[in-house]
Formats: sequence, structure tokens, C-alpha cells
Amino acid sequence: MDVYYILKKLKSLSNEKNKEGMARFGINTQKAFGISVAELRKLAAQIGKKHNLALKLWDTGYHEARILASMIDEPGLVSEKQMEAWVKDFNSWDLCDQCCMNLFSHSKLAYKKAIEWSSKDKEFVKRAGFALMASMASKSKKAKDFAFIRLLPIIKRESRDERNYVRKAVNWALRQIGKRNVNLNRKALKTAEEILQLDSTSAKWIATDAIRELESEDVLKRLAGKKY
Repeated sequence: MDVYYILKKLKSLSNEKNKEGMARFGINTQKAFGISVAELRKLAAQIGKKHNLALKLWDTGYHEARILASMIDEPGLVSEKQMEAWVKDFNSWDLCDQCCMNLFSHSKLAYKKAIEWSSKDKEFVKRAGFALMASMASKSKKAKDFAFIRLLPIIKRESRDERNYVRKAVNWALRQIGKRNVNLNRKALKTAEEILQLDSTSAKWIATDAIRELESEDVLKRLAGKKY
């Protein structure tokens, strides 16, 4: 499959009703087809991993083509230059999250970029920093606790950001770290209590929501059997 064939396939899957639904959820649909992530995953499975094709798909600028690019790219071939170029193109929370979950979180540069991007001003670049933290916390089975403990002060630092897409990502990162194991659950809850004391509406929402989940019976029960 080449980029032209794939664009033709994406156009054939266009769905205006889905596109309207995407817009209602705050997704930028300026260059979108209205295709579900499930459909994109099916197509990605047919294509397989192809780094150069992923680069070409990204360059088309189409929303679903870019999400598909994140699904078929090869993490080991992703350079820092590519990550910096792509993150600047993020114009929607779902493109940001899909790219971080599908691709960037598997890169050897993931931890470095999570820290760097968390301090940036641009909304979706900052969100990407915390989306990476959340993705690594949920996917990196071999990562040590200290790597995530080092991220907690950053989460606290940025919890005052009132922008909706940022504060939701900060909250996501805190909750995912706190769901890794019992030790990190305690550390995350301590951080949440500290955040709760900050004079910020955003911080109080982040902390309250995180505490509610991390202290829930369901989470604590699952953590009791965690090995990492």
C-alpha cells in the first residue's frame, strides 16, 4: 500500500455523522474524515509497520492519516527531530493522545520528552508531556518506581494550569502513576493531598478526582495483586 491508496481508502470510510460527533467532543475536524479509531486499527493491522510510509501519511495533514501514522510507525526509528516536528502539529487532544500512546511512549526518548514537554507553554505540547507520563505508567512494565516518583513534583508544578486539555492530562498522569503499585499509590496520593492545598481551581479538581479514584475499593483491590 502506498500513501495515495491509503488516502483513497480513508476517504471511502468517511462518515459525516461521526465527524459531527468528533466536533462535539472538541476534536479538530478541519481535515478529518470521521473514521473511528477501531477502523483505523484494522487498517493499521493490514498495512503493518512502515516508518517511511508513516512519515508520508503524517505529511498529508489529514487527522486520521496522522493517527494511522502513529499506529504503523516503528518506535526504534523515530528520531528526536521527528518527535519535535510532530508534537508541534498536534491540534487536537485525541491526535496528541493517540500519538503518545501508540508511538512516542515506546520510544527510548519518551521519558526525556515527557519532562521537556511538560514545561512548554503550547497547550497540546504540554498535554503531550503528561500523556506520555500516563502512557508510560500504564505500559512500561519494567520501569522502576523512582522514575515515576521523579515525575510527581512536575505534576504538582503544572497542576495550576487552568486549560482544560492540560489539567485533564495532568490528572491522567497522576492517576496512572498511582495505579501502578501500592508504593506509587501512596506516593501519588501524598502528591494529590499537596496539590489539594494549592490556591487553584484546576489543582483542586485534579487532586479531588485523583484521590477519589486512587482510594477507591476497586483500585486498591487490584493493586493488592500487582507485581510491579
